[in-house]
Amino acid sequence: MTLTFAELSAWMGQLWWPFFRIGAAFIAMPFFGDNLIPVWVRSLLALSITVITAPLMPAMPAVDLFSMTSLFLAFEQVIWGLMFGLILHMLFTVFTMLGQVVSLQMGLGMAMMNDPVNGLSVAVLGRLFLIFSTLLFLALEGHLLVIDVLIQSFTVWPVGSGITTLSLQGVIHHFSWMFSAALALALPAIVSMLLANISFGVMNRAAPSLNVYALGFPMTMLLGLFSVLISVSGVPGRYTSLVHDTLRFLNQFMAGGA
Repeated sequence: MTLTFAELSAWMGQLWWPFFRIGAAFIAMPFFGDNLIPVWVRSLLALSITVITAPLMPAMPAVDLFSMTSLFLAFEQVIWGLMFGLILHMLFTVFTMLGQVVSLQMGLGMAMMNDPVNGLSVAVLGRLFLIFSTLLFLALEGHLLVIDVLIQSFTVWPVGSGITTLSLQGVIHHFSWMFSAALALALPAIVSMLLANISFGVMNRAAPSLNVYALGFPMTMLLGLFSVLISVSGVPGRYTSLVHDTLRFLNQFMAGGA
C-alpha cells in the first residue's frame, strides 16, 4: 500500500481547517472560552470534536498544506470562528448589562466584584445575572445546540467561501440588538426607580423637614431588590426568545458568508 503526499494532505486537510474554525469559536464563545478553562483543555476539546465529526463534514478543498493558500484558509477559519463566538458572547452580555443597569438605578453602582471570566470588575447584580444565564444555557442544553450549529456551518458555509460584507454588517448590527435587549429587560426596574425618585422629590418639596437622603436610600434599595425579583422571574421566558434571536443571527451570518 502506497500513500502519496496528495492523499496525506487531503486527510490532514479534513481535520486541519475544521480545527481552526472550531478552536477559534471555543476561544471566543461564552462558557467554553472562559479563562477558568485552560487553553490546552479547549484545544483538546476542539480536536476531539473535529476528529469525531470529520466523517460528517463535506470534502475540504484540495490545497497543499504548506502553501500560502492553506495559510489564508486557516486565517479565514479563525476569523469566522471568532465572529461566531462573538455573536454568542453578546447573548450573555445582555444579562450582564441588565445587572449593571439595575445596580446603577438602585444605588449599588459602587458594589463591584472581580469577574474571573473576563478579568474585569463588574456589578454584583451583573455577575448574578451572568451566572443565572449560564445555568439556563447549560440546563437547556444550549452548549450541545451550539456545537451542532457549528458543525452544520461546514455544510452551509464551506471552507474557502470567504467572508462577505453582509455577514460583517450583521455582526455590527448585532451590537444594537444587545443594547436594546438589555434595556428592554431592565425597563421595569428603570421605570420603578424613576417613579420612586420623583416621589421622593415631591416629598422633599412638600415636607422639607424630612431627611430624604436617610429615608430614600433604604426605600430605593428595597424597591430595587423587589424589581430584581420581578426581573429574575421573567428572565427564563425572555431568555428563550433571546436564544431564538441569537440562532437566527447565526443562520443569517452563515447565509451571508456563503
